[in-house]
Amino acid sequence: MSVLALAQLMVLLDATVINIALPRAQMDLHFSSGNRQWIVTAYALSFGSLLLLGGRLSDLWGRRTALYVGLAGFALASALGGAAHSFTMLVTARAIQGVFGALLAPAALAALTVTFHEPKERAKAFAIYGAIGGSGAAIGLLLGGALTQWASWRWCLYINLVFAAVALVGVALFVEGGRGEDRSRLDALGTVLASAGLFFVVYAFGHAVTSSWTDPLTWGSLLLGTVLLVVFVYWQARSKHPLLPLRVVTNRTRAGSFLALLLTSMSVYAVFLLLSYYLEETLGYSPLRAGFAFLPIVIAITLSASFASARLLAVTGPRPLVPTGMVLSMMGMVLFTRLTPLPDYAGHVLPGLVVLGLGLGLVFAPAFASATAAVEPRDAGAASAMVNTAQQIGGSLGTAILNTIAVTVTTRALEHPGTNHVTVTSATIHGFSVAFWWAAGFFGVGALVSFLLLESGNPVASGELAPAT
Repeated sequence: MSVLALAQLMVLLDATVINIALPRAQMDLHFSSGNRQWIVTAYALSFGSLLLLGGRLSDLWGRRTALYVGLAGFALASALGGAAHSFTMLVTARAIQGVFGALLAPAALAALTVTFHEPKERAKAFAIYGAIGGSGAAIGLLLGGALTQWASWRWCLYINLVFAAVALVGVALFVEGGRGEDRSRLDALGTVLASAGLFFVVYAFGHAVTSSWTDPLTWGSLLLGTVLLVVFVYWQARSKHPLLPLRVVTNRTRAGSFLALLLTSMSVYAVFLLLSYYLEETLGYSPLRAGFAFLPIVIAITLSASFASARLLAVTGPRPLVPTGMVLSMMGMVLFTRLTPLPDYAGHVLPGLVVLGLGLGLVFAPAFASATAAVEPRDAGAASAMVNTAQQIGGSLGTAILNTIAVTVTTRALEHPGTNHVTVTSATIHGFSVAFWWAAGFFGVGALVSFLLLESGNPVASGELAPAT
C-alpha cells in the first residue's frame, strides 16, 4: 500500500509541484513568459494522451513490470529536467515524464485493485489512495514552494529520484504480478485513435486557457479530438483485442464513478489555480506561505477519507458517500465566493478549504474503489487508466472553463471608467467569485449524477456491478 501510494503521489505532485518553481526556472533558463505554459502543457499532453495505452500495457506486461518501467523512466526524465540547461531540454524532460507517468499511474491503481479483495481492507486501502488523490495537487504546491525557497527549482524535479528509488525497492519486495494476466495482442489502431483523440482534446483545453474558445486552433483541435474518440469507441466495439474493453465502462456504478471523478476534477484543479493566484497576487503571499496555506485541505481530506470512507464504504457502498461529499464540496465552493481583498485567511479562506477537504475525502476514496470494483484482473489496467483519464480530462476542462470565466468577468468589470488599483483588485476577485459559483454548480451536477448512478451496498461483496441503463 505504501509503495503504490508513493508511486501515485509522485505522479500527482508533478502536475503542480513545478508551477511555483516556474518564475525561478524562467530566470535561470531565460525563456519568455509566453513559453512558461509549455512546461506544464508538455506534461499534461503526453500524460493525458497515453493513459489508455499505459493501462493496457500494465495488463499485458503485468503490474510489477509496468511499475518498474514507469518508475525508472519517470526518475530518469526527472533527472534530465533537473539538469536542464535550456528551455527545450526542460520541455522535453517534462514530456518524457508524462509518457512514463501514463504507464505508472494506471499500473499503481491496477495493482491496488488486484491486491486488496476483502471489503474492509479494500476500503482502508482506497481511503489512503483517495486521500492522496484528492490532496496530491495541494501537496505539490506545498512541496514546490518549500523546495524552491529553501533549495532550488531544480529540486522540484530531483526530488522524484528519491521517491522513485524508495518505490522501486518497495515494488521488488512487496508488489505481486510479475506476469500479465492478458496475453492478447495490442490494439494498434485503437492505440492511435485513442492517443491522438485525447491529445487533441487536452491540447484544445490548454490552448483555450492561453488564447480563447473562439480561436480556430482551439475549437478545431477539440472537434478533431472528439471525432477521433467517437471513431475509437466504434472501433472498440468491433476489435478482437480492444485497448479499452467496453465492458469496463458499460456498467452503472463504474460509469457513475468515472463521471463523479470527471466533475470533481473539473472543479478541484481549477480551484487550486485560482486560490494560488488569490493568495500570491491579491494577498501578497510568498510561494512557501501560499503552499502552507493549502495544508488544511490536505488534513481535511485525509481525515475524511480515513475516518469516514475507510469505516463506511465497506458497509454502505459509494452511493451515500459520494453525493454527500459532492454537496459538502459544493458548500466549500460557495464559501470561496465570499473572498475579499482584505488579508483575512482565517475568516474567508480557511473555512472553504476545510469544508471542501471534508467533501473531497468522501468523493475520491469511494469513487476510486467503485470505479475498479468487480473488474476482471485482465481489465484492471484499463479500468485504472479510465480513472486517471477522467481526472486528467476533467482537470484540463475545468481549468480552461473556470479560468476563461474568471478572466472574462474580470475584463468586463474593468471596462467601466474610473478604474484604479482598488477596482482592479475588486474586479479580479469578482471574476474569481463567479468562477467559484460555476465550480459549485459542477459539484451540484456531480451530486445528482452520482446519486442516480451509484449503487448502495458493497459492490465487491455483492458481485458484478449492474449494467448501465
